[in-house]
Amino acid sequence: QVQLVESGGGLVQAGGSLRLPCAASGRTFSSYAMGWFRQAPGQEREFVAAISMTGGSTYSADSVKGRFTISRDKALHTMYLQMNSLKPEDTAVYYCAADRRVGSPSRLSTTYDYWGQGTQVTVSS
Repeated sequence: QVQLVESGGGLVQAGGSLRLPCAASGRTFSSYAMGWFRQAPGQEREFVAAISMTGGSTYSADSVKGRFTISRDKALHTMYLQMNSLKPEDTAVYYCAADRRVGSPSRLSTTYDYWGQGTQVTVSS
């Protein structure tokens, strides 16, 4: 089992940047593909980005491509979401998640086994 803790959220003006770390407990961090999802009020949780166990493959939603970058640091047991050129429509609670399956990272939230508590990102116009 792995426990996930997100941080780094906050209030930022449009065009600004934030970096969200997701710290994972346990020694099996490298055994999980990881993903970021977000949920705005009144909306369903949506895929943002995912990264393979090795970090060699990454995937992003079209809405964030070119602006958000997902990465992971094996030594620190931490995954990151670097968010640049933020827009008001990026406002949401951001969640990190871990997937025990072997294979390509998934865009489906139902695939993921473990979730963090979420961190609020608010982008003002």
